[in-house]
Amino acid sequence: MLKRFTLNLIYVRNFMSTLIILIAFMFFNSVNAQKVVHTFYEDSISQKETSNLKSIYGNNKTMPKDFEAQTLIALSYFPELKDIKIKFRLKNRITPLATRPTIFSLFRSAKKRTYIITISKQSNAKLDTITLKNLKFNTQIGVIGHELSHISDYLNRDLLEMNRIGLDIIFSKKRIDTLEYNTDMSCINHGLGFQLLDWSVSVRENLERPNWFGTDNLNNDDKRERYMNPSTIINILNTHPLYEGNSILMEYPHN
Repeated sequence: MLKRFTLNLIYVRNFMSTLIILIAFMFFNSVNAQKVVHTFYEDSISQKETSNLKSIYGNNKTMPKDFEAQTLIALSYFPELKDIKIKFRLKNRITPLATRPTIFSLFRSAKKRTYIITISKQSNAKLDTITLKNLKFNTQIGVIGHELSHISDYLNRDLLEMNRIGLDIIFSKKRIDTLEYNTDMSCINHGLGFQLLDWSVSVRENLERPNWFGTDNLNNDDKRERYMNPSTIINILNTHPLYEGNSILMEYPHN
């Protein structure tokens, strides 16, 4: 009886996981017409195409020239952010990228806030290899997509919920693990799963560590999964309707 109950529980859990992915796919695919692309290269987008993307997705956006094309490609997968005010800024920071709303705009409605994505120009000796300037073009799009997924999530959070995230950063590693994991899932649902996979692989290869759960845990070999590991991303993409038929997954040796 216990064995049957356990099997039924596993079946229900697997069914619910599949159902959630399907619902998410249906929702995001209804608002996102962008085609899934395996790999973007620097010559994947012409100047004319960049200008066209900027006219559509560049409204209320401040972007560094060196990363403009990558940012616009990532933004094109987030149509809900088309008119949201986002400032991309370059600073010397330990964390490769970080996203937050400005303090004063927190008191506005979510769609009227100003969001800042800080891109590190230079980090410490350990992390400099994964700053944006040292990543491949496709990988850059993946990590920018992760940060945009945060903003997409923030659009559904009021002031109280945003304050709760701030407290969780200090007091609840488990809740932040869940937040970042779900943010990776959002990036996949928006169509940038291959780019996120490149980011996940690059971080672990460049830092020579099997897992990655943030700049504040570099010397900790904890096995918890804050950001999706390559094997996790591959398993999701292999069953996700949006990525159906993409054999490129076989090229990655990390599953």
